[in-house]
Amino acid sequence: MATTADAARAAITGRARGGERSTRSLVFLLLLWLSLLIAFGVLVTLIVTIAQDGAGRLDSGLLTGYSASVPEEAGARAAILGSAWVIGTTAVLTIPLGVAAAIHLEEFADKKHWFNRLLELNIQNLAAVPAIIYGMLALGFLALLGVQNKNVVIGGALALSLLILPVVIIATREALRAVPDEIRQGSLALGATKWQTVWRQTLPSAVPGIATGTILALSRALGEAAPLLLLGGLVYVTFDPNGLLSGFTTLPIQIFNWTGRPQAGFHELAAAASVVLLVLLLAMNALAIFIRNRYQHRW
Repeated sequence: MATTADAARAAITGRARGGERSTRSLVFLLLLWLSLLIAFGVLVTLIVTIAQDGAGRLDSGLLTGYSASVPEEAGARAAILGSAWVIGTTAVLTIPLGVAAAIHLEEFADKKHWFNRLLELNIQNLAAVPAIIYGMLALGFLALLGVQNKNVVIGGALALSLLILPVVIIATREALRAVPDEIRQGSLALGATKWQTVWRQTLPSAVPGIATGTILALSRALGEAAPLLLLGGLVYVTFDPNGLLSGFTTLPIQIFNWTGRPQAGFHELAAAASVVLLVLLLAMNALAIFIRNRYQHRW
């Protein structure tokens, strides 16, 4: 018995000594840090380069001017307002549907039923589908409805809604799972129905996580250009979008167009617009972090 205990103790001690201090683990950790350092260095270099290239056009004209054939007169006003229209419409289309689907799957659906398991698997897979596929789906859907002009705000919002809907559903389900079961059981024990428990207890407790995931999903949609280009995204817009059936352009589309121009002035404009887009993305991510840190519950 003593021999067996000593052997087990020696094996455990050997594994402990050969854990994080082993040569293999140290090499792996070093490679991880090196990869992170390289990626961070490339990101910083890219941001600094774009800021330097676009510094000359970071002025009021960039925010108030429309597209023009002369770089000195061009601006991104229509693209900024178009992005606001499309992202706002995307949020209206996506958030209620995504949250409702997540509540049903997490709180009411039978998780052991084959259909619900298949649906959950497909949602997880759809979150990794390339963005261009959703543009093709939106294009086919609009064509099926007989829509002639597909480059309208509602068409772009439909494509982006399909893109981020699986992400919103997954993020909402994770937020609902983070709410302790004791809250649900306590509410049910006091006589509340299942729906009353979800509406008055579970969902309010999960709002910080839902808001964080939704904002991050919308920030991804803000930077997408491929689905909108597939719908025939405009690149020369001299008017403000004024409705769901209005033509539009967005910052990514405008940047894509300016970078393809041969004039150096348009390249400077593209760099300045990239800085504006980056600021908007950082602001949305900062808002998500603030909501998470400010309102997240510690169970």
